[in-house]
Amino acid sequence: MDSEWLASMSTCVQCLGCETACPSGVPFEELISRTRAVMSSNRRPPLRIRLGLRLLGRPRLPRWGVSVLAVAQRLHLVPRTGLLPARLPLGGRHRRSAPGGDLLVFTGCVMDACQPEIHDAVEDVLVAGGRSVERTGAAVGCCGALHAHAGLHEEAVARAGMVIAALPGDRPILVDSAGCGAALKRYGGLLGTPAAAAFSARVFDVHEWLAANMEVLPEPSGRSAEPVVVQDPCHLRHAQGVHGAVRDVVGPYATLVELDDEGLCCGAGGAFQMMEPELATEVRGRKLAAIGRAFERSGARTVISANPGCAMYLEAAGLEVRHPMQVVAEALEDRLGR
Repeated sequence: MDSEWLASMSTCVQCLGCETACPSGVPFEELISRTRAVMSSNRRPPLRIRLGLRLLGRPRLPRWGVSVLAVAQRLHLVPRTGLLPARLPLGGRHRRSAPGGDLLVFTGCVMDACQPEIHDAVEDVLVAGGRSVERTGAAVGCCGALHAHAGLHEEAVARAGMVIAALPGDRPILVDSAGCGAALKRYGGLLGTPAAAAFSARVFDVHEWLAANMEVLPEPSGRSAEPVVVQDPCHLRHAQGVHGAVRDVVGPYATLVELDDEGLCCGAGGAFQMMEPELATEVRGRKLAAIGRAFERSGARTVISANPGCAMYLEAAGLEVRHPMQVVAEALEDRLGR
């Protein structure tokens, strides 16, 4: 593993587009995950990345950190960068769900701190369809996706074990973050145990589950007048292969506009945007160009994305980005009594 080889492997964004395109079905995700784990013993991720990922294991700390950053932004103490949205949420009360719901909604860490309103939208839609929901909350916390992405294999395995132990039973686990969903579905391979495989079998992207249970979704009263551009997160399109479910679920409620780039990565790539900022910005530039073309031909001004990393990275470039479930929840506002 000389410097040239290490540079080549470390600059892979792990979008898995190659795995989707490969006619021979080479399991690149498994290969690059093992490779990154070996690499980390020779070239550790930067200290700031390791410390940041360690903090994610304490779910309340990301909430506090985001609130502090949000206040600093409003006091103009934080310079505008291409990594953070212009206005982080100030925080406040997180909605709590009653225990014992027939569906578990995985809340994670970064998304719970930066975008808790998305969990609210998911719960609103499911409750409107007659289902009861329990959020996994701070007792479960981080899934380990970012640790695995950075090559911190032992930390990823430890997080997986904690999550599995915290969520016993057989209730379906619905995930509204594509990156978290892909990680949870990989626990069987990551840990290599029957218990981990059984856990992964309970995990569904929320759109995937709704597309298979369309009777849960109330009849739409009409489509949103404003079209929205669909951005497929790599972990939904390539890792999970369920990006079509977003169209099935949101299509009845809004006019969807497709991009012409065949699912090109946005450049966020977990910690990639911090470790390789120049490359990440270059990749994002191509995505922004594709979105710009979609805006021009459709009149849309909003992008929907089912992954918090993608959403925040595109927001930092000046776009208005929403989660698909927020679009559905807004279309059901009358039924939700708002």
